[in-house]
Amino acid sequence: MIDRVRIHVQAGKGGDGSLSFRREKYVPKGGPDGGDGGKGGSVILEVDPSLSTLAHFRRKRYYRAENGGHGSGSKKHGANGADLVILVPAGTVVRKADNGEGEVIADLTEEGQRVVVAKGGHGGRGNVHFATSTNRAPRIAEKGEVGEEVDLDLDLKLVADVGITGLPNAGKSTLLRHISAARPKVAGYPFTTLEPVLGVVERGYLTAVFADIPGLISGAHEGVGLGLEFLRHVERTRLLVHLLDGTRDGPGQDMMAVNEEIRAYSEALAQKRQIVAVNKLDLPEARRRRDEITSELAKVGVEPHFISAATGEGVDDLLDAVMQALSEEKARPAEESTASPAVTHLQPRRPRFVLTKRDGVFEV
Repeated sequence: MIDRVRIHVQAGKGGDGSLSFRREKYVPKGGPDGGDGGKGGSVILEVDPSLSTLAHFRRKRYYRAENGGHGSGSKKHGANGADLVILVPAGTVVRKADNGEGEVIADLTEEGQRVVVAKGGHGGRGNVHFATSTNRAPRIAEKGEVGEEVDLDLDLKLVADVGITGLPNAGKSTLLRHISAARPKVAGYPFTTLEPVLGVVERGYLTAVFADIPGLISGAHEGVGLGLEFLRHVERTRLLVHLLDGTRDGPGQDMMAVNEEIRAYSEALAQKRQIVAVNKLDLPEARRRRDEITSELAKVGVEPHFISAATGEGVDDLLDAVMQALSEEKARPAEESTASPAVTHLQPRRPRFVLTKRDGVFEV
């Protein structure tokens, strides 16, 4: 999965204004009639729901919109350059690239949402605009403005309702396969999930998007293992299902270790509501230790659900609890949107250049 990429975008240049005089039989001294140049095309990012990764940027990183057409005689206006629309998946965060963490330009999360990331230059004015009572034959016209040009960092963060978290090999992928049509890789070794996987879960009249996130290990907030990939993608979820391995010693310690990594990455992320489930109840060892695990987790105020993602035992009760909690979270007052406005100017306007005709030669 490609979920982080840098691209270069350049808006179109505005067309030059025309330096022209009317030349028509029986119309002596027709005067200036140079038309304006057309506006350069802008570069726009738009959310396409059919996309799930940024993989289409792998082979193309440079994008340029169309230039505006030049003005011409008879006060003809140059054609406006066509805007360039670049499609991105929902969940794309757009930042202005720099040496550090660039400012967020837009957070694109909804279908059809768009943002102008580079605005096309204005067309230059033709000499018809410079005629005055004392200068009836102006020999000047403007050149079009150069379009905005910028490097952008695109960062994809999944848009999911529920994130399934836990240590590697806790059974997250098996659970997602059981409750949805998603088919993440399942194997008997850690880190089988190398990229986030989404699955749609329907429960009665309720529907939710679950995300199977790569496993988290100690030091994840510093980039150890696949930790940063995990932590980036759970930022948007409304709540977390914390999956514990019932065959491991000290599941309470496992839960606290994962939560410490989450807290070290983001305090806001650590405040998300969690529902704890102990997996692998189909194995004799986990079933035998059920009371022991219940007592251990009760010490930290947690009442877990016991499930077997492999056989489905206890999964229905878990989903009922998740959907109830999700409904409660959605009923809370919505936080103020942090998305950027639809139009963003990334660079100050550049000065226009003026064409002047002297001795039959145009000069800037």
